[in-house]
Amino acid sequence: MPSTSESRSGLIYGFAAYGMWGLLPLYWHLLRSTPAAEVLAHRMAWSLPTALLILLCVRRWAWIRPLLRQPRRLGLVALSATLITVNWYLFIWAVTEGRVLEASLGYFINPLVTIAIGVLLLRERLRPLQWTAVGVGALAVAVMTLAYGQVPWVSLILAVTFAAYGLVKKQTRLDGLEGFSADSALQFLPAVAFLLLLSARGDATFTSEGVWHLLLLTGSGLATALPLIFFGAAAMRVPLSTIGLLQYLAPSFMFLLGLLVFHEEMPPERWAGFLLVWGALCLLTFDALRTARRNRAALRAARERQRAGVSPAGLPQAPVGPSA
Repeated sequence: MPSTSESRSGLIYGFAAYGMWGLLPLYWHLLRSTPAAEVLAHRMAWSLPTALLILLCVRRWAWIRPLLRQPRRLGLVALSATLITVNWYLFIWAVTEGRVLEASLGYFINPLVTIAIGVLLLRERLRPLQWTAVGVGALAVAVMTLAYGQVPWVSLILAVTFAAYGLVKKQTRLDGLEGFSADSALQFLPAVAFLLLLSARGDATFTSEGVWHLLLLTGSGLATALPLIFFGAAAMRVPLSTIGLLQYLAPSFMFLLGLLVFHEEMPPERWAGFLLVWGALCLLTFDALRTARRNRAALRAARERQRAGVSPAGLPQAPVGPSA
């Protein structure tokens, strides 16, 4: 069980990770003079040197050779790299197009989409409150469709790609830094090829917008890696239920930025959609906390029975001797 100091540092790391993710629209907004595809290419190209530098510092190379020997896992890494590339592009595009509120909605409904994927693909069974939350989320999408006059495709694609990315990541069995490094390795060459093509056509902005612009593009790899590192540190120190609550910080910050900093429109219909999503998330959070509390109580009871020498069925346990 983590100590009090570890839990405190874990919370700090968690706030740092999700806070940085939530404030990323400010970073991409500074690069709004550059097309989203070029910003994405720089983010992908500079991520690999950043990942290699971090791996060099922590000396974690042992996972690479086993990964290269497993074509199925390599295929999953390729799929995860593709999904996160689509997610990154659409997010950067949404920021530069003044659609930060739509982007925040995508990450708010991401837990609901994750649950839906679990039901459809993994045949998971939902508890009643989870079904209710999914239903409320679907109603929110319908309300947003009426509010926008079209399906909120930006929000839905962001939510679906990120949820699918998380599902694939679980199958690759790589931690945060390893997964980031593997994705970056596959993204690097296509990104560099695209940047060279832009440069050859005279369309690149890397050196034409001043030193500050150049530094921002170069630093996009670090801006991608830092919150991931902080997230990994938090995940090692605090319970999963706490991580589940912290994940709402990022879209909350995005929402506040869209509303208060970028001054995007928020008509009553959009407020209604967001309120429905927040209501669904409250149901999910309550259900998760209640289930976690019940599981902890059941675990404590099982441990007490074990210490008392009583089996789960209430019969005395047979002494355990050496195996044959």
